[in-house]
Amino acid sequence: MHTSTELRNLLNRIDHKGYPAYKDTKGMYQFPGYALSIDHVQGDPFASPSKVSVHIKGSVAGFPKELFCGKQQRVALQDYLTRQFGRAVERFAFKAKGSGKSGLISVSRCGQEVLERTACQMDAAGGDIVLRMEIGFPANGRTINARELEKILFDFLPECVEQSLFYKNADQKRVRRVVDLAEDQEYIRQQLKEKGLVAFVANGAVLPRESGVSARPMRGAVPFISPKEMEVTLNLPHNGALKGMGIRKGITLIVGGGYHGKSTLLKALELGVYNHIAGDGREYVITDSTAMKIRAEDGRSIKKTDISMFINDLPNGKETRGFYTADASGSTSQAANVVEAMEAGAGALLIDEDTSATNFMIRDELMQRVIHRDMEPITPFIDRIRELYERYDISTVIVAGSSGAYFHIADTIVQMDRYEPKEITVSAKKEAENFPALSGLEEPADAPVFERYPGQAKGFRGQDRIKMKTLGKEAVQINRENIDLRYVEQLTDSEQVSALGYCVRYAEQHLFSGRTTVRDVVKRLMEKIEKDGLAGLCESRSSVANMAMPREQEIFACLNRYRSMEL
Repeated sequence: MHTSTELRNLLNRIDHKGYPAYKDTKGMYQFPGYALSIDHVQGDPFASPSKVSVHIKGSVAGFPKELFCGKQQRVALQDYLTRQFGRAVERFAFKAKGSGKSGLISVSRCGQEVLERTACQMDAAGGDIVLRMEIGFPANGRTINARELEKILFDFLPECVEQSLFYKNADQKRVRRVVDLAEDQEYIRQQLKEKGLVAFVANGAVLPRESGVSARPMRGAVPFISPKEMEVTLNLPHNGALKGMGIRKGITLIVGGGYHGKSTLLKALELGVYNHIAGDGREYVITDSTAMKIRAEDGRSIKKTDISMFINDLPNGKETRGFYTADASGSTSQAANVVEAMEAGAGALLIDEDTSATNFMIRDELMQRVIHRDMEPITPFIDRIRELYERYDISTVIVAGSSGAYFHIADTIVQMDRYEPKEITVSAKKEAENFPALSGLEEPADAPVFERYPGQAKGFRGQDRIKMKTLGKEAVQINRENIDLRYVEQLTDSEQVSALGYCVRYAEQHLFSGRTTVRDVVKRLMEKIEKDGLAGLCESRSSVANMAMPREQEIFACLNRYRSMEL
């Protein structure tokens, strides 16, 4: 390791030289209280910024062991440190001048969800901290401006590190509250299982968002208050008694008029698989961590998925126990999404009528009379929903605004009335008695077969390098293929998409053999991440990408949309 004085001398030597001379700065330098590592140097001032990391010994950072002893506490603390450092560097971004990206100082921008990220990692044993950032090394044209970089590394950065990454300088009560909240949230997740719940929505929660492009809570929104019939009380370790609506396992129907809050509630449940920061309004909206949002997805690729539970006897004779298509219809895509959710271990399905294929969800009585069941290859979801729960222990929460067909089979019916939930199960079922129930199936479906064995794609055989590019939250590009993730709606951060790209790349290089099932591939990916962290998916520890942890379910979803996967 070099000293900070050696770095300063090096900068003096290369000042005014051509930009490639910045490459000489790569290495680790000891500063007071921390080590600065210049991991990757950009090729020119207009290229992606240089990657720099700060390394602090746990004994120096000084955070008490109880703040990071468990995974949930550690993730919450890492998230807090990332946010604090991000606020600190905002004051100095682009204060160092130059061309291109000169003077940029940035760290991962965290949203409302608390996610494990490569941006900040804390060692579980000793509390050592690694914080990764990007810095635009300054230049005039393509000539090094080392004086401006010296400002960043010797003036701006030490102040940011000192303010945000040492416990002695932190708002210690606030840090404690952050960790306490994470422990309370984890306690609620455990209580869901013990109390037979799919989700919990606390009284006072603020579900509406500021706008369609902002995830912040809406000011003046109607706070959520549980119907008395569904209210449960949880005694949290830190926040004490907390009341809210418990959605029980089984079949739950959410109904109501347009713009009364049905989809807003469902959206909160979708993202309740993640913890949220204090002040979000949804910090005590907690959903079964395996729950998956299901929708129609016209045009998606389906590879060897057993959709025979829902679709059989196609007129063209196409096999549905190992269904292939490069351009799925609404009904076949939604059928595949359900079965793939089963393969991914989902304990609950979240469905909105507005984004579903009507012919997949129901067939009304008149249609059944005109088009006999023998002429219809689709077994609608309404005929399988009870079977999914009773045979596979998969609950369903459905938002419906136009069809009352599910009234007959729902266990719980909630009406949203001006954002106020009302439990109307008894009255709705009484009204439903005046309408005949749709005739259901008598025979259960054969259990889906999940024997899919991915082999290495032809284009990658013998290749050492796989190119990858993240396209926001929309897609990840692997070589020339875009994996379309627009409708994997529980992805909440582009850094999760980046992590999915690295998962696919790692699987192509190390796991796709034609002898291992998709389930086992995902299992091994999770084991790799558990052992080495997300950084373990990168080719080099010195060039770790900005990544955030996706769920196991989203890894399945990404692989299932990867058209180049050989099956």
